[in-house]
Amino acid sequence: MTYTINRMIPDTGIDDVDARARKALADHGFGVLTEIDVKATMKKKLDVEMPAYRILGACNPKMAHQAIGIEPRVGAMLPCNVILREVGGGVEVSAIDPVASMQAIENAELTAVAGEVRDLLAKAVAAV
Repeated sequence: MTYTINRMIPDTGIDDVDARARKALADHGFGVLTEIDVKATMKKKLDVEMPAYRILGACNPKMAHQAIGIEPRVGAMLPCNVILREVGGGVEVSAIDPVASMQAIENAELTAVAGEVRDLLAKAVAAV
């Protein structure tokens, strides 16, 4: 089982894909709660150069509330991370597959919610 939902956006830069990803996420009920600029962090902390790499912490409040109601400690696994990374020829968008990430929790009701979130994330990634 793969653990991410992926899409390659050819011949474009990370700033364009970032704007498109945020819009697609918003259009599918997600907000971006956190943002980590991994490239800048690695440069600052380790003085290492790397291609652009951003992590967006996306949350669908309705689905998060439902999941926390089912399994209160699931918050340790939230939000859903979406990665934007420069690769040869463009930018790859990768979103966590919530079904894969929730496999550690044996709860059929939570798995069903994770499936709904996966469907929404897949639609968002496809819309970028």
